[in-house]
Amino acid sequence: MNILILGGGGREHALAWAIKQNPKCDRLIAAPGNAGMADIAELADIDILSGSDVAAFCGDNAVDFVVIGPEGPLAAGVADRLRAAGIACFGPSAAAAQVEASKAFTKEICAAVNAPTAAYAHFTDAARARAYVTQQGAPIVVKADGLAAGKGVVVAETTDQALAAIDDMFGGALGSAGAEVVIEEFMTGEEASFFVLVDGETVLPIGTAQDHKRAFDGDQGPNTGGMGAYSPAPVLTDAIAQQALDQIIRPTMAELARRGTPYQGVLYAGLMIRDGQARLVEYNARFGDPECQVLMLRLGAQALDLILACAEGRLDGIEVTWADDHALTVVLAARGYPGAYPKGSVIGGLEGLQEDSSHMTFHAGTKSVDGQVQAHGGRVLNVTARAATLAEAQARAYGMVDRLDWPEGFCRRDIGWRALGGA
Repeated sequence: MNILILGGGGREHALAWAIKQNPKCDRLIAAPGNAGMADIAELADIDILSGSDVAAFCGDNAVDFVVIGPEGPLAAGVADRLRAAGIACFGPSAAAAQVEASKAFTKEICAAVNAPTAAYAHFTDAARARAYVTQQGAPIVVKADGLAAGKGVVVAETTDQALAAIDDMFGGALGSAGAEVVIEEFMTGEEASFFVLVDGETVLPIGTAQDHKRAFDGDQGPNTGGMGAYSPAPVLTDAIAQQALDQIIRPTMAELARRGTPYQGVLYAGLMIRDGQARLVEYNARFGDPECQVLMLRLGAQALDLILACAEGRLDGIEVTWADDHALTVVLAARGYPGAYPKGSVIGGLEGLQEDSSHMTFHAGTKSVDGQVQAHGGRVLNVTARAATLAEAQARAYGMVDRLDWPEGFCRRDIGWRALGGA
């Protein structure tokens, strides 16, 4: 098969790495890709938000299957355009992808099926939103309704912080994503990520993970797109996973189908777990980043078989083969992230990492310039390891980190601390 992956982050590098191992993959193309992906795939310059451009490229290059990595092309309807052109693709329609593209839409769906989630209110007017926050008090959560590249959620510890977030969002700080806001009850507990494949009818669980959103050790500092992750997530027990499937995920998928917009692709449910019960924090219509990196390292070549079955409506009867192992990824970010950060610094030591099926460095914000790998993003590398125990995977990952030479970067040193009992 000739396969095209849309995207150029760590998630897409991990997908490319897993897909490349499967003998069904004859030719692999990534658009736009990154410096790491260039080692295993051809890179193409396409407007990945334009369904017509992507479809034309597929026709010119005999592409059999398209894997859509990020949320942007999904919300823009690229999957719809490809399916209309008769091109197989992995990713939900724009209508179904509203579970991520609109926080208010997801809340409405949850209310319709009585799925456990945080109490909320939806606002299109800043004054009313401010009045609601003043009445409710803090802590409270303010979310931009639309897609905001991981920057649209503010967990406000004080009323003033919440009011400032409202002013920022309605003031245009997040563009059109902040034209409407959802304000939620602050939920306590431990958050984890649950991933399922959905082919329009069948829901197939494919793994759990736990992300680390805060920038610094001990869950301190600002929220980020994710500073590391590990899989599986012990807090998401079999019993809690079943409750989430029965009360949250399957009812949501049934409601979407009832509305004429069946879901086909990967669904990422962010869950808040407390007292043995899960409540929905959010849905994403794609693999998480950096959760995808640990899932792909554990799944390996079967990842392509699974997503093909999903795209072709064949999930009924499919099983996931898991080894009894653990994976952990450490994100290396540019100093200053998630705020302003410099670009163009050279990353040394990559050639000495001796990567294999249990040790991989997935690139995110990198470019190859004059034979050197340079940092050109906020989150730049995902140093990932797999082992029989989480402690061993952690030690391997940080051993790789310590062999890199990039003083302009930083990372957390405590990824996995909840599962390992750290402080």
